[in-house]
Amino acid sequence: MHYEDILYSENDGVATITINRPERYNAFRGQTCMELLDAFNRAGWNKNIGVIVFTGAGDKAFCTGGDQSAHEGQYDGRGLIGLPVEELQTLIREVPKPVIARVNGFAIGGGHVLHVVCDLSIASDKAIFGQVGPKVGSVDPGFGTAYLSRLIGEKRAREIWYLCRKYSAQQALDWGLVNAVVPHDELDAEVQKWCDEILEKSPTALSIAKRSFNADSANIAGIGGLGMQALSLYYDTDEAKEGTAAFKEKRKPDFRKFYK
Repeated sequence: MHYEDILYSENDGVATITINRPERYNAFRGQTCMELLDAFNRAGWNKNIGVIVFTGAGDKAFCTGGDQSAHEGQYDGRGLIGLPVEELQTLIREVPKPVIARVNGFAIGGGHVLHVVCDLSIASDKAIFGQVGPKVGSVDPGFGTAYLSRLIGEKRAREIWYLCRKYSAQQALDWGLVNAVVPHDELDAEVQKWCDEILEKSPTALSIAKRSFNADSANIAGIGGLGMQALSLYYDTDEAKEGTAAFKEKRKPDFRKFYK
């Protein structure tokens, strides 16, 4: 596949997959998701690759979720909601290699979910985490909710989704959302350090370990499938469209008007 929205490279056993839409804070559209699916399959089944690094271009964002400019009731690609995002989340979990999220900036919305489903997350001290779904008429009703609660507990996970606040890298570390936080200019060196340690380990043992970890939460994919079906129907409502319209018009949405 010819990549327009992402960058792909391989070096000494490490595959790096980069969302290359910095002008959109690395938000993804349908095309982006299709390219990411291709890249993760390409790296995940290459015997010469021992670890995958997933990141965003530039210094501002890891990923900020679905591109609202490509959202008109449904997004602009295939899948239940016009984005094969649940397929991408599942693939990140299923490739038999550890996937490290290199979080260099905003990890917001669907981008926050992508870092959550990675095996490990290494963050810059400039990284910002959080959800925006209910502010823009959306939600991630699978790994973004149910799996998140396994990582940090239900009270914290519900806070993230219900309040849509932003959290610092240090708070993310304190809550167990990330594995390490380092000064921004040390991020690449720290990620490389973790990659080097992983590359010293048995690939087969790591693959078995990853699959055994995933087995305990594999049912969440089914929950997500049901949730995405509901989300597809929700996106066709006036309430959901109000969230998208308000975001594009840079105003506060009025969801409650549909209940008066």
